[in-house]
Amino acid sequence: MRRNSGIRLGMSALLVAGTLAGTAAASASASSSSSSEPVASEALLTALQSDFGLTEAEAVERLAAEEAAIATEPDARQAAGSTFGGSWFDPASGDLVVAVTDDTRVSRVEATGAETTLVEHGQAALDATLASVDALADEVGAPAGVASWRVDPRVNSVVIDLVEGQESSAGVAEFVAAAEEAGPVTVGSIPEAPSTFAAGTVGGDPYYTGNVRCSIGFSVHGGFVTAGHCGPQGQAVSGWDRTHIGTFQGSSFPGNDYAWVSVGSGWWTEPVVLGWGATSDQLVRGSNEAPIGASICRSGSTTGWHCGSVMAKNETVNYSDGTQVRQMTKTSVCAEGGDSGGSYISGDQAQGVTSGGWGNCSSGGETWYQPLNEILNAYGLTLHTA
Repeated sequence: MRRNSGIRLGMSALLVAGTLAGTAAASASASSSSSSEPVASEALLTALQSDFGLTEAEAVERLAAEEAAIATEPDARQAAGSTFGGSWFDPASGDLVVAVTDDTRVSRVEATGAETTLVEHGQAALDATLASVDALADEVGAPAGVASWRVDPRVNSVVIDLVEGQESSAGVAEFVAAAEEAGPVTVGSIPEAPSTFAAGTVGGDPYYTGNVRCSIGFSVHGGFVTAGHCGPQGQAVSGWDRTHIGTFQGSSFPGNDYAWVSVGSGWWTEPVVLGWGATSDQLVRGSNEAPIGASICRSGSTTGWHCGSVMAKNETVNYSDGTQVRQMTKTSVCAEGGDSGGSYISGDQAQGVTSGGWGNCSSGGETWYQPLNEILNAYGLTLHTA
């Protein structure tokens, strides 16, 4: 119906239309098996060259290296066993790096094709520290000056990010001091407090719930997934043209930020993420999780297509309105109001749906997404893939 790009033209009414923002502005779909080759369309390579300062050959090489890292991670984690301390993709070497607490596991892990680094704290200890900080926030509340906290395997610590200029605000120092008693904690900062990316009504965008506009995430069989803060269970959903699409069948926010919407009334789903003219529309072939350090792109109804890197995983975000969402993935990709619920994709693998962030796409910023596989597992959904 409205936009006009290659893949979508053959789909007419499209909810990627279909699941992807109903024809006119949408965002996507996904699944969980990998493709035989990395997605490397000319437009996608151009976007990576622009965002990362790479040559075309370097962009092709990076996509191939990231795909190899994703494939290697499960075997490397298993080889590390109880000594596993996390993993990430190193763009400089093009390798997956695996942290281990015992040098006797190094040779086993490296036999899988990964690099290794010795650390003091294993994943279990770091996760326990994160759980303690979450419990602290539940017990005493997290001050507005505390933006988020996460396990960061690269520094082998739980990192608590404070909002710049609010380090001395009421309760911030006390919260950090109490968190440090739980285990390894490092303090970082971000320029401003994070917020969600829902927006008021704007004509010609993906989908509406009352006066709120959000973006469709990924197609699943029977509907699409999106952000939970965009609407409660039972909320009716309309498309860009205000015709009825379906209803929120499940929604969780705060704590989580995910939901799924049934699709009907002449709308259907397609395994596609809109490129908004910046790149070709992207087919979704799986939902294998990209490691920290990998490139990732986001599609949303307000700002279109933008790319960056995966910065962190398993992060608890303390939004400016006081709500918290846990187990989020942080990226260097920008977003703005109305992008909530939209798609994050790495290569041809679906990653998650936009929750919130700070900044904008003019001056820059960072965003968090709710990992997709958690949503699928929570509702027993199956991703729609090409």
